[in-house]
Amino acid sequence: MSEHKTFYITTPIYYPSDKLHIGHSYTTVACDALARFKRMQGYDVMFLTGTDEHGQKIQDKAADAGVTPKEYVDKIVATVKDLWKLLDVSYDRFIRTTDDYHMESCQKIFTKLYEQGDIYKGEYIGHYCKPCESFWTDSQLVDGKCPDCGREVYDAHEEAYFFKTSKYADRLLKLYEENPQFIQPESRKNEMIAFIKQGLQDTCVSRTSVKWGIPVPFDPKHTMYVWVDALSNYISALGYGNETYHDYDKFWPADLHMVGKEILRFHTILWPAMLMALDLPLPKRVFGHGWLLMNGGKMSKSVGNVVDPVILCDRYGVDAIRYFLLREIPFGNDGMFTNEALINRINSDLANDLGNLLSRTVAMCEKYFGGTVHNVAGTETIDAELETMVNELTAKVTADMDDLTIPQALMEIFAVIQRANKYIDETAPWALAKDEANKQCLESVLYHLCEALRVCGILLNAYLPTTAPKMMEQLGLDASALDLTKTTYGAQQTYTVHKGEALFPRIDVAKEIAHLKEEDEKRKAAAAAANKAKEEAEKKAATPAEESTVDFTHEEEIDFDTFCKVELRVAEVRACENLKESKKLLHLTVFDGERERCILSGIAKWFKPEDLIGKKLGIVCNLAPRPMLKGKYVSEGMIFAADTADGGCSIAFYGDDTPVGSRIH
Repeated sequence: MSEHKTFYITTPIYYPSDKLHIGHSYTTVACDALARFKRMQGYDVMFLTGTDEHGQKIQDKAADAGVTPKEYVDKIVATVKDLWKLLDVSYDRFIRTTDDYHMESCQKIFTKLYEQGDIYKGEYIGHYCKPCESFWTDSQLVDGKCPDCGREVYDAHEEAYFFKTSKYADRLLKLYEENPQFIQPESRKNEMIAFIKQGLQDTCVSRTSVKWGIPVPFDPKHTMYVWVDALSNYISALGYGNETYHDYDKFWPADLHMVGKEILRFHTILWPAMLMALDLPLPKRVFGHGWLLMNGGKMSKSVGNVVDPVILCDRYGVDAIRYFLLREIPFGNDGMFTNEALINRINSDLANDLGNLLSRTVAMCEKYFGGTVHNVAGTETIDAELETMVNELTAKVTADMDDLTIPQALMEIFAVIQRANKYIDETAPWALAKDEANKQCLESVLYHLCEALRVCGILLNAYLPTTAPKMMEQLGLDASALDLTKTTYGAQQTYTVHKGEALFPRIDVAKEIAHLKEEDEKRKAAAAAANKAKEEAEKKAATPAEESTVDFTHEEEIDFDTFCKVELRVAEVRACENLKESKKLLHLTVFDGERERCILSGIAKWFKPEDLIGKKLGIVCNLAPRPMLKGKYVSEGMIFAADTADGGCSIAFYGDDTPVGSRIH
């Protein structure tokens, strides 16, 4: 056991452009299992997660939604925290890159790097991928598209600050060589080495075209490029560069950064280079796990193959989903999510193996011994075999967790559970119960089963935090029994069991698959409809605007009888006031593209002058001037409006991009 040792683990900070899906949950649940296991070992754990809230994509999403970027991310972040609560994620700190203390830290880091010459001003000319928030050179593109996500890039040309990443190329290669555990899995390290050796470019670290971000303190027309902002969270959350927290000296360097493989490059090249420049210790390990795939591809809302973890948890239970994610996916590689795999894993491992073992054991203890069994030594080879498996289990699971082979750790636990089920068949307690002479042997068998369940329950607490206490309760123990120091066979001398509900009810596979396929089809249809609407909107937006061809030749003056020849144009209201002489009329001064003109309009009952000033509206501009109010005013046209159903008045206003003087057809 560890005394006063610390363990600092981080998830990536998630981009709140939309609700998170099961792939995000996979990363966070894996980190949670590691954090829980380290706490069980006696470590003082700091488990950090959070959200990366700046950048162009958020800025655009908020504009589309008609809200501010902060309002947009606030709503999404609330759903993220709700999801982690639902999934029983035991994070210690949640950072948002819009937090004041984080922004303060980032500005200090940026300034320090600039003042010591590691950041310089230049000009960026290249390509930009909005979804990945990444800049690329011509040589880095794959078939003219982003090499990470395969989507379209657009040309970028703007003044920017750059970080001298190239300066640290040799130190990075030396880091990888001297610290083989720094990048995991091993295959991903080779990718990073190749990336550096092809010629490491300096990194663009500011934008002038994106305003939603942290301002560069000494040049506020620039905002920090999202990756410098985001990566700094790992130390700002501990209090580096701010006074909000004071945990930096205790927890840094991080023991483990857990990230998706698509952002490994930023965490193993840019981030350590930044830390080298700041003369700070480097994280001990960065693990780039694979993707959770569905139908052979990465989950995407636009494809309609996004799996909502909330729906799954509501239907199958939180621990069932946690178990599937941790057990089914080969850690470090891509894994496949299918409905069939989920249901089969729940039925086979959780319902048949674990749930069945507990219910059978408790039922037999109650039936044959009134619920109470004591430690009776076994005399058979199979007794010793089960005892040995139980005693060796903790060391095996610990080694697997240290190696980040989480599925293997669960396989070890379930190997004991499966062996215990086989042990029941081999010993046949129901047969032993028929002869009073076998009572001691029968009690030994049931005690062996209780001990196997207890030790497995303790270890499962890191992965199934709701199920493990339920197991202890049925074994007649309380939460204090979930103690990693008590995982040797025989540590609990007596059991008084209490039968409870089935841990994981068995699922009707055929019926459930049919239901889930129907739901999948609905999601795909909804996604297809949304994509079609989006494509039509983008096509319309991409249509080049026609050049202004405002025609200022006029029709002959007309009176009311010949109104059918009216000339309509867009005009801007430059001044508007109420008239003392009339409660009905407003006096408007409008600019029609050529000149200002006066129009008197009977809309004072429904509009105030401040409602109209600066607005663009339609006017009749070839109406003969009409003296009004005994000749004191001359109205040089009319605005056009519509009566509303409630007896009111409605005016059609034109957007700011409509040229003044445009003909209305």
